[in-house]
Amino acid sequence: MILQFLMSLAAGLFAWTFLEYVIHYWLGHLPKGKTLISREHIAHHKDVSYFSPLPLKIRGAMPVLAIVGGLGWWLGGPAVAAGLTLAVAAGWATYEGLHKSIHVNGPKTAYARWAARNHLYHHYCKPNRNHGVTSPIWDLVLGTYDSVKTVSLRERDVPDIPWLARELTKPETEQDQFTRGFQIRT
Repeated sequence: MILQFLMSLAAGLFAWTFLEYVIHYWLGHLPKGKTLISREHIAHHKDVSYFSPLPLKIRGAMPVLAIVGGLGWWLGGPAVAAGLTLAVAAGWATYEGLHKSIHVNGPKTAYARWAARNHLYHHYCKPNRNHGVTSPIWDLVLGTYDSVKTVSLRERDVPDIPWLARELTKPETEQDQFTRGFQIRT
């Protein structure tokens, strides 16, 4: 039972990476504003400081988590249901925290810097690329991944990202190590 639970945790985290891609690209981008998820996502792209209200996110997550739990129960009983549901919920919560941090607080680790570069590239350079925020797995598999070394932002976009605006106004020698990989294009 413990082994089933642990294996379902790993499977749930992997499943989250696909669910994240599906939500972001297939439900957020492809419907082009014809669904609530797509309209909320477009609003975020137009104003990167806008995030869907938490009650709306919870309302969307609950049926998904119920389906994941039901599928887990059907596949292997309560241990599998608990492991899958817990892992998908943890992946989702990690995504939400990382995503908001990318836009508001800025990266504090090498992983967060990678995520910030890839996600801000998605926002400001190529919105049809790099849909995975927490992982590039499905972008790689489905051919929507671009390796990003530097994100070039228009000067007018920099104030939208408070942490980056603060850092890019400093001399390069005084910038936070996690600001590397971002530049203002002229």
